[in-house]
Amino acid sequence: MTHQPDLRLRSFTSVAHPVRRMRRFREAIIESFLFLCAASSIIITVGIVGTLIIESFPFFKQVSLKEFLTGTEWTPLFSDAKFGVLPLLCGTFLTTLIALLVAVPLGTILAVYLSEFVDPRVREVLKPCLELLAAVPTVVFGYFALLFVTPLLQKFFPALSGFNVLGAGLVMGIMIIPYICSLSEDAMRSVPDHMREASMALGASRFQTAFRVVIPGAFSGMTSAFVLGISRAFGETMVVAIAAGMQPNFTANVLEPAETITAYIVQVSMGDLPHGSIGYQTIYVVGLLLFCVTFSFNVLALFLRKRFVEKE
Repeated sequence: MTHQPDLRLRSFTSVAHPVRRMRRFREAIIESFLFLCAASSIIITVGIVGTLIIESFPFFKQVSLKEFLTGTEWTPLFSDAKFGVLPLLCGTFLTTLIALLVAVPLGTILAVYLSEFVDPRVREVLKPCLELLAAVPTVVFGYFALLFVTPLLQKFFPALSGFNVLGAGLVMGIMIIPYICSLSEDAMRSVPDHMREASMALGASRFQTAFRVVIPGAFSGMTSAFVLGISRAFGETMVVAIAAGMQPNFTANVLEPAETITAYIVQVSMGDLPHGSIGYQTIYVVGLLLFCVTFSFNVLALFLRKRFVEKE
C-alpha cells in the first residue's frame, strides 16, 4: 500500500515558506537600519575629527606646534599675530575648575540627600524641579552671571572687573549641578539594599552608611557624572562669552577677565574673516585641541570606571 502525502500539510508548508521568507526579509531590513543607527555616531565622530584635522594642516604649515602649545600670547587677529594657545587653555581650565569646585560638592551632597534621606514622595517633586535648571538656556545663565552675580561679588571684591573668571565659573557650577546630581543619585539608588542593611546592622548610622558604603559602591557610576560635568563645563560657550570677557590673558587671577577656547570660536565665527586665512584656520585648530582634551577626560573616566568595577 503506497503512502499518500497529506495534501493539507503540503498546502500549509507551501504557504508558510513565503511567509517565513518575508519575515526574514523584514528582520534583515530592521537589523540593517539598527546597525546604521548605531554606526551613525561613529561615522559622525570620524567625520568631525577628519574635518578638524584636514582644516588644521594649513595652519601648522605656517605655525610650529611648539609655538602653538607653549606661546603665552594669543593675538591671531592682530597685524602682529601671535599664536600661543596657553592663554585660551588657562581661561578654559580656570572657569572649569571653579565650576567643578561648586558643582561636585553640591551635586554629590544633593544626590546623597535625594537617595538616602528624603522621603520618596518628596524626591519625586524635588528631583524634577532640580533638573529644570538643565532646561534653562545658557545665554540666560550668562546674563545672570554678568548682571547679578558679578555686581554681588564686587561688594566683596571691589577690584573685581565687570568681566571676570570668578563670576562665570560660579554660574557654570550652578548650571552643571543637575547633571552631576541626577546621574550620581541614579548610581546611588542602584546600590543593593542589602549593603545598606548590613551596614546598619553593624551599628552604622545612615550618614556613615551613605558616605562609607553607598558612595564607594556607586563610585563607578558617579565617575561618569563627574566626567559629564567636566565636559559640559569645558565646552560651555555662552556663559564665558558673556560674563568672562574676551581678553586672552595668561593669568591665574580669577578676578581678571579671560577668554576660553569656546568663546574665541564664537568671536571668530562672526564672519569677519575670509575663508582660508590663517585667522579663520585657528577655529579648527582650537576646536581640535578642545576635542583632544575632552576625549582625554572621557578615556580617563573609562579607565577609572573599569578599575573600580574590577575592584568591586
